Amino acid sequence: MIQSGDAATASPPRLLPWSNLDGNPCYLVTDGTGASHLSRIADGIESVQLDMADDLLDHAADLLGDGKITTPQLRFLVARLTESLYDVQRIARSRGARLPVPDDCDDGESDSEDESPEVHPGH
Repeated sequence: MIQSGDAATASPPRLLPWSNLDGNPCYLVTDGTGASHLSRIADGIESVQLDMADDLLDHAADLLGDGKITTPQLRFLVARLTESLYDVQRIARSRGARLPVPDDCDDGESDSEDESPEVHPGH
């Protein structure tokens, strides 16, 4: 429970790198005083997901360079790349939401109606 004096020191909820059984996002609420055990677990999972994305990109480059790639191989590759991209996008949203907002940029107006940061390809 956040008391009136604690609201300024509380961290925004952290989007975790996994979903609940219904596929909905999970969030971690902390007091912002340090890394909790669950935060460290989430950091580790994010690291594994990013490493897997790197490996998958290398594999994709190899497969696409092979003139003998089959349609099933290509479909499998696209499915794994899609899963990986969802993971990387979730990590980017989670980390972006935790970035501090500089005081000189806070003019009281929001550039977006949505509270969660959007991740767009090529940006």
